[in-house]
Amino acid sequence: MNFPNNLRYNKDYSWVKIEDDIATIGLIEYSAKKVEEFVFIMLPSVNQQLKENDVYVTLEAVKWSGHLTTPVEGEILEVNEELFNEPSKINEDPYDNWIIKVRIEKQLNLMDTEEAKKYYESK
Repeated sequence: MNFPNNLRYNKDYSWVKIEDDIATIGLIEYSAKKVEEFVFIMLPSVNQQLKENDVYVTLEAVKWSGHLTTPVEGEILEVNEELFNEPSKINEDPYDNWIIKVRIEKQLNLMDTEEAKKYYESK
């Protein structure tokens, strides 16, 4: 399992890169590699406010679909529109193909690399 040290993680399969008050958020490799290929993604809207337990993305693969809840609270500043036409880019390189960027108002129970490895190994 690959969990880069410069990122933080939540228990709902998301990674977070924090730079000042901006969080770049995507799907962890562990989850992206479990499905063969994402075929659909429902992206949120720019300027949307995210609160704890809000879904920020819906993904579908051939035999799986799911929703991911936000690892931070705040306003969505940017959405990776390229993923709309090619959601499988997440499977190819989940740490380069981010989903959204959010102005952070609150971080929600983020884990460091070691905590994330232990958590996902136990699943």
